[in-house]
Amino acid sequence: MKYDYDVLIVGGGLAGNCLALALQNSNLKIAIVEASTRQQLHDSPAGDRALALASGTVIMLDALGIWETAKSAATPIDKIHISDQGHFGKTRLSAKQERVAALGYVMTARDLEDAVADLIAQTDIKQINSARVVGISSDESLAHISLKQGDTALTLSAKLVVGADGGQSSVRKLLDIEQSITDYQQTAIVTTIKTAVAHDNTAFERFTSSGPLALLPFKDEYAVVWTRSTADAEQLMLESETEFLTHLQEVFGYKLGAFSLTAARRSFPLSLIRANSMYSGRTVIIGNAVHQLHPVAGQGFNLGLRDVVQLAEVILTAVEQNQDIGAHALLNQYAEQRQKDHDTVIHFTNGVVKLFSNEWLSFAAARNAGLALLDSLPGAKKQLARYAMGLNTRMPHIAKRRSA
Repeated sequence: MKYDYDVLIVGGGLAGNCLALALQNSNLKIAIVEASTRQQLHDSPAGDRALALASGTVIMLDALGIWETAKSAATPIDKIHISDQGHFGKTRLSAKQERVAALGYVMTARDLEDAVADLIAQTDIKQINSARVVGISSDESLAHISLKQGDTALTLSAKLVVGADGGQSSVRKLLDIEQSITDYQQTAIVTTIKTAVAHDNTAFERFTSSGPLALLPFKDEYAVVWTRSTADAEQLMLESETEFLTHLQEVFGYKLGAFSLTAARRSFPLSLIRANSMYSGRTVIIGNAVHQLHPVAGQGFNLGLRDVVQLAEVILTAVEQNQDIGAHALLNQYAEQRQKDHDTVIHFTNGVVKLFSNEWLSFAAARNAGLALLDSLPGAKKQLARYAMGLNTRMPHIAKRRSA
């Protein structure tokens, strides 16, 4: 049986490149198809977004050989302060109490993408850039992928195709996998600010009646993710810098002194989007191609990286056992393994959005009593800290494999 690749990954961003690195020592023939050039990916405005990396995510990045290259661009989170605007309830988490080096880290997507791309460039993994996938089909033995690269048409075959091409996934669309969409009728405004008081590596999650406000320590600034109703966000985006900062300061207060903007404001509509299936034929989709979450608690990339390492584990086990890596039973096994984690994170983030956006007196009183009680119960606080650090779920065995 003649074929071009064992694994063909569509999408040369974080999810696709991390998967390729996880598989690089397996003797599998791997290719990455990306619609853009590396320079275009580097220059994309999306690279400015701040990623909150949970401790569990850092463990996985380290196991993939990425963290050593990337960590110099990351800012550790030593403390997390959770509060509810206008109410007394608050909870504080600290790395010292949890006896860890950091609760998490903050870095730009661009810095992590560049570190991963540099590592890919040092391998013999084939990179097919400036190429779009225009067709996918599967038979009993192979997947067949039609590409357009400029004016050139290409047809490739692979045992397994992985769609890691983001929220607007062409792979998902070509497979006719439908999505379930919940519109939160909220918009996230992102920017960076300088504060008069140094951040002391403390992250803030402040809940308000119109949505959460997150301040993430990054270098000597704060990355801001401010969720508002869509109408409020539109108005805030139209305001002058001075007016915008006045409103931001009103919501957060002066605990960190006066704010000043250090980057342009950008806005993104928020929805919960979930693919109705994770695979079709000999193709599986991962990361944002499967799920897009509300930014509360910063779980999106962390969940996507767990998709990557879990899929890598399934593939590597199949190779060891001389199994077909694109078989229906194998992809179904992967989907079943990921389902619980997806459900847990999505239900948690969705529940937090609803709970902290409800200003009924009984809800407000209950959640504030809960925050205050949580702050005084070491066992419960430890569970919350483990969740925040991404340590509440089973760690795949990639680290053990790579160190063997």
